[in-house]
Amino acid sequence: MRLSQDLRKIFENTKLLLHPDDYTIISVDPIEAHQVRQVLPSFSPFSSVTFDSAEISLVVKSDEWREVKENFKSHREEGPYRLITFDIVLDLSIVGFLAVVSEVLAQEGISIYALSTYLRDHILVKREDSKRAVNVLKILVERASTRQDPKK
Repeated sequence: MRLSQDLRKIFENTKLLLHPDDYTIISVDPIEAHQVRQVLPSFSPFSSVTFDSAEISLVVKSDEWREVKENFKSHREEGPYRLITFDIVLDLSIVGFLAVVSEVLAQEGISIYALSTYLRDHILVKREDSKRAVNVLKILVERASTRQDPKK
């Protein structure tokens, strides 16, 4: 797959930030929404909370989760993960950015958990895959800036 001119320019200008903290991904039953709202102020950036009809999904620093998890009767958790931020402001009309990221990492057997905010995209990868993921993504950025096929 060849990158469109728009995507190539975006990847050329993308800076990768690997956050040093461990993160945990948590699923909480919606009946515990009140408890989630009570602990929200204790979460520092980066954190994410999504209220869904089937679950409340949280992504928080593992240390912070350990401090509050006793407030929840039942939950599922996965981790540790590391957070990679694509430090470029992305227009909401951009098509295919995460598809390219996902494909190059999938080719290396690296699973991602993607999160988007209004301005930026982020992915979580298993801690043991984080350095390899950053290296793969650096190659993607370098190849985009030299106009090489990023998938080779």
